[in-house]
Amino acid sequence: MNALLESRALRKVFASGDGQPLEVLRGVDLAVRRGEVIAIVGSSGAGKSTLLHLLGALDRPTSGDVWLEGSRYADLDPDGLANLRNRRIGFVFQFHHLLREFSALENVMMPLLVAGASDREARSRAEERLSAVGLAGRMSHRPAELSGGEQQRCAVARALVHDPALVLADEPSGNLDHANAETLHQTFFRLAREFETAVVVVTHNRHLAARADRILWLADGRLDPAPSVEVMP
Repeated sequence: MNALLESRALRKVFASGDGQPLEVLRGVDLAVRRGEVIAIVGSSGAGKSTLLHLLGALDRPTSGDVWLEGSRYADLDPDGLANLRNRRIGFVFQFHHLLREFSALENVMMPLLVAGASDREARSRAEERLSAVGLAGRMSHRPAELSGGEQQRCAVARALVHDPALVLADEPSGNLDHANAETLHQTFFRLAREFETAVVVVTHNRHLAARADRILWLADGRLDPAPSVEVMP
């Protein structure tokens, strides 16, 4: 398989409260193709968010390696990692993390401006993405003037505005009611397919997981195909 994202023998060890080592990830291997959607499920505290942080170059593993589009994270200096995160990876979290003093349009423009795009280009692409998530009429609104579902759709537009190779989503609908969650799921996966973006999503939502190409189970620090278990709604 020609993987866009790959991890090999990924380990992460933290110091526990008593100073003893706590091994959260025990040699995780993962390969994700371009345009593929992977759902990662597992019990709370299993290390799902930790794994996303390592895949997103937000943290470094204790050992093991991650590659994105052939670039090994361990070979990149801090500036190189920041550039990779800004240009090739989109993030969607349970809480939208929109900047409340800026409009929806300005929030979605932000990653492009940080990456050096002109104001005109950033505005044009942000308008396209906001229209794609159904927020064409809400672009000038600030986060406090948007519903919870609209805020998360704005976060999805922001994650996809720079055409990333990879989107990492951590419980993207965990803070929404059922109707808004379903709308977000449909929007999220439609756009991921449209832009052929690889997606790794951590979720307890069985409806969201069911839309994925593969469901993987994280338990005892290892990642395997999900057993036939009920994913929490």
